[in-house]
Amino acid sequence: MPYKTVGLIGKAAHKGAHASLNALADYLRAKQCKILVEETVAAEMDCDDFTVCDLVTIGKQADLAVVVGGDGNMLGAARVLSRFNIHVVGVNRGNLGFLTDIHPDEVVQQMDLIYNGETIVEQRFLLEVEVYRHELLKSNNSAVNEVVLHHGKVAHMMEFEVFIDDHFVFSQRSDGLIVATPTGSTAYSLSGGGPILMPHLDALTLVPMFPHTLSSRPIVVDANSTVSMRVSKVNSDSLQVSCDSHIVLPVLPGDEIRVRKGNHRLSMVHPKDYNYFNVLRKKLGWGSKLY
Repeated sequence: MPYKTVGLIGKAAHKGAHASLNALADYLRAKQCKILVEETVAAEMDCDDFTVCDLVTIGKQADLAVVVGGDGNMLGAARVLSRFNIHVVGVNRGNLGFLTDIHPDEVVQQMDLIYNGETIVEQRFLLEVEVYRHELLKSNNSAVNEVVLHHGKVAHMMEFEVFIDDHFVFSQRSDGLIVATPTGSTAYSLSGGGPILMPHLDALTLVPMFPHTLSSRPIVVDANSTVSMRVSKVNSDSLQVSCDSHIVLPVLPGDEIRVRKGNHRLSMVHPKDYNYFNVLRKKLGWGSKLY
């Protein structure tokens, strides 16, 4: 049996997630698995034959983590679980669900495929972001989808310069810049007019946010590059860097933000019938085959 210890992670106080978590627990008990339940959803369970623990413990002890919820729940779990040797799969109880691809009505069928070894495992890289002030590191964090430099106030422009591997690329007046992974290319970056990148590509996309010039366009760069955003000293002091829209790091005029590919990988497992283009067609409403 491929997975003997399984962690359950989910959206707290959500009726649909509650049902899926308990269906998963029933399935895993039948497989005689050890079940670890993340502490924020332990009260959702109808049984008590499991161990309550935090995300780090699940990462250390489990072979598989099942995240029940939307992409936001997956992103929060992924930033922690990527540090450990664990497979991660998602059950969609959110909206679009690019990262949580198991439909809640198909949990048993899809889990059967996974337990039969009929799977596809993808390695997704994360981003590491650091904020420097006078050459001193002030803050840092990680992101699965994207790192965004933006103003703290709505509809306020800023001035900054972008360097790639210390080579000057452009200066810009805009609302900010999105630096997205292939995983994040279907998230905020897509809304900003960025390209969709296939998950296995070793690339980043840089998407300007409402630039004050018609010639400013998204650019795709090597993921092994270091992207540096140097904020002009003429800006106001209400600037921020966001990681996956979850974590906010303060930025002052004159600061430098450095973004690079992280050392950790998220191991996402899919049932063997998973196809990225099927996901895009379904989630984005693309046309079906004509003949």
